[in-house]
Amino acid sequence: MITRERFPQPHRGLIGGLTLSLKVSALLGFRRDSLGPWLPSRITKTCLGAIALLMMTATPGEAAEQLVLKMGILETTVSIEELTQFVHSGELSPSLEKLTPLLTPQVRELLGQHLAINPDIADSFLSKFLQSQDGKRLLEDLQKALPGSSGAEIKAALYLTLRQAEDISILGFLQTYPYETLTIDAIAATAIALQLNASKIQSQLLAPALEKHLQSDLRYTTPIQPPFDPTLPGTEQVRQRSLRLHDSQRRRRIPVDLYYSAKTRGPLVVLSHGFAADRRFLSYLAHHLASYGFSVVSVEHPGSNIDNLAQIGLELQPTDVLPAAEFRDRPADVSFVLDELERLSGNWGYLGNKFNTQEVVMIGHSLGGYTALALAGGELDLKALRSYCQRRKPLGRAPADWLQCAGGALPHSRLRLRDSRVVQAIALNPVVGHLFGERGLEQVETPTFILSHTADAITPALDHQLRPFQQLTTEKYLLAISGATHMSATNLAHSKSTIAQSTWVREVMGDEAEPVRQAMKGITLALVNQNTPQGPAYRHFLTPTYVESLSTEALEFRLTQDIPLRLTTWLEMIDRGNQQLVYYPEANPSPSLLARVQNGWDNLWGMIRRPDYCLGQLNRIFTSLLSNDPA
Repeated sequence: MITRERFPQPHRGLIGGLTLSLKVSALLGFRRDSLGPWLPSRITKTCLGAIALLMMTATPGEAAEQLVLKMGILETTVSIEELTQFVHSGELSPSLEKLTPLLTPQVRELLGQHLAINPDIADSFLSKFLQSQDGKRLLEDLQKALPGSSGAEIKAALYLTLRQAEDISILGFLQTYPYETLTIDAIAATAIALQLNASKIQSQLLAPALEKHLQSDLRYTTPIQPPFDPTLPGTEQVRQRSLRLHDSQRRRRIPVDLYYSAKTRGPLVVLSHGFAADRRFLSYLAHHLASYGFSVVSVEHPGSNIDNLAQIGLELQPTDVLPAAEFRDRPADVSFVLDELERLSGNWGYLGNKFNTQEVVMIGHSLGGYTALALAGGELDLKALRSYCQRRKPLGRAPADWLQCAGGALPHSRLRLRDSRVVQAIALNPVVGHLFGERGLEQVETPTFILSHTADAITPALDHQLRPFQQLTTEKYLLAISGATHMSATNLAHSKSTIAQSTWVREVMGDEAEPVRQAMKGITLALVNQNTPQGPAYRHFLTPTYVESLSTEALEFRLTQDIPLRLTTWLEMIDRGNQQLVYYPEANPSPSLLARVQNGWDNLWGMIRRPDYCLGQLNRIFTSLLSNDPA
């Protein structure tokens, strides 16, 4: 994701542009006095957080004096004055004592925070959103939470609210709502809150289950003292060189960094970065592996790198942020680089034998993890992806859930991008979701390692790592780290980057994430060595006992090659609950004859034409909407 410290200040909170709930939090950024600057933040944390969010639909007018919370056949009346007193002093009146379980310190903080609004761009953003399918569905949900309000009234209230003064508190919304008594359907409001917090709730359920069910039984394990530490640097002096390769057929210029040493051995390692990152994203891994004699090529993908970000405009469709063809072009970038390295080797003299392009280990992070799995043989199921994207509720989408839907614009039902030179795939926090459908990863032909972090709010573990891991039928490893986040395995230098500083998603990237980076050094070195005669000497570092020994008070490490039945049952329960929470029911599960004909035509057309795509213009959302100063 975003990883460069030199990124301009107005782009703070970029991930807010990747999903509806984050867009809302970017538009209405919470100001924390202790932090100084105005930063995006989570809008809701509990049921009352959702109720507070709904108050943002209020139109300026006569002051509301009380709220009526409807919970089925039950009703509870709460005075606005009592809520105000609670925010200022923390004291609960007799009426509020009934809501003690809900009125947590976090809710008190939320009700007392102020909102920073950029009114100059609010109308444009809101107009585009309300015309989208997601906007229409959200309005339906808001009407359920505000019984008696029409869609037109809610739209008008939203426009007027966003054009008010720049310093607005949630209590201010409550106090200026144009009805003396405001009725809230607490059950519908809770549903919205649960959708906004779906990935967080999922993480809270997964972490203890993974720690318990994947823990090895040390009583029957003989401790082994390894003869060396694989996290320490190797003995080879690392040399580095940069190239800029030009693919004239696809009109792409692909920058690459080469890492190598005097003594080269084993397979070539290729690194693929995530969305809006660059080829230096995992440079610490490149240096480490090269110090042990492995040549490394770090590829930068021009259609989804950090430079691409400045060309994006204020749009609401995933393909305006990430071109659909990028899901095909990223694997093609790697294949092209391998072809070019092989072609150039004859004229390189000293470098001629440094890059074993016939035996490749792919390492990718986030969208680069998808790239690695596609090159290893995973078959994209674009028909299943399109079905998912039509059914998923807008507020229930994590950034990767939203971003993957860009791939649905490819005019194929299925697509395979396998490169037979890839002999091993290492996917770190990969974007997977529904890209490969329910069976696509069964086609992976190489040993595969997947890294999953339970506190990853960008690519939530269940959909993007755990369910995909269960599909794999080849030799496989899953490393689950409780407490780590999406960016924890990346360079320490990026700990002060835009995404790391976002208050919506707290990224564990600094010194507290050093155990993750150290683990990645040792484990990736052990994995790559399995393709060399030295493999047996490194097997110990691929055992649950070794991996668990890396755990700290804040981070729990677990390694497995198979999901046990008891954990599978638990994952199915979580998945079932998640689907009921964030999916719209299928209105017509059996496609009509017309739909089947249309799908067949799409497949035929996809076989004879290459899909067109272009980059949108998203600079306004990142330079105006998220700016600290009004546009």
